[in-house]
Amino acid sequence: MNNNDIFKKLRVALQLRDDQIVAILELVDFRMSKGEIGNFFRNADHPNFMECGDQVLRNFLNGLVIHLRGTKEDPKNAMDVIKQNQEAVKKNIADTEAKGELNRAKTKGEFKPKADFTSKPKTDLKKKPFKPKDKKLAQKVQVVEKVQYKNGKNKKS
Repeated sequence: MNNNDIFKKLRVALQLRDDQIVAILELVDFRMSKGEIGNFFRNADHPNFMECGDQVLRNFLNGLVIHLRGTKEDPKNAMDVIKQNQEAVKKNIADTEAKGELNRAKTKGEFKPKADFTSKPKTDLKKKPFKPKDKKLAQKVQVVEKVQYKNGKNKKS
């Protein structure tokens, strides 16, 4: 497991966005842009993928301690901070869904699929039983008869 995997798992577990990660890194006076942080979370085969160094992860973890626990002068409860992050994520999702509903209401009419996908009633079609007498036996016909292949050089016999 490399630093990128650890960073990704912490981001998902704590439900952090890129701007929150930038703020956490600034708590320990380590400045990075959102774009640089986004490169850590890309697939390894992506052209903009960047390997997360030890210094970046170390500063993130030190900043995370301050973010969750606070400082000695101003201590915080870590669970309160995590709950605030969860509420912010839920609010963001609700806002996104509300915007989606507004966009759907603004469109001219309802979405109508081209095809009707309702199930059609099945008819009772019984299969006829197989009767070998009904089929006439066809004689085998040879499609290719007596073909000579003359590829390559003539062979001496």
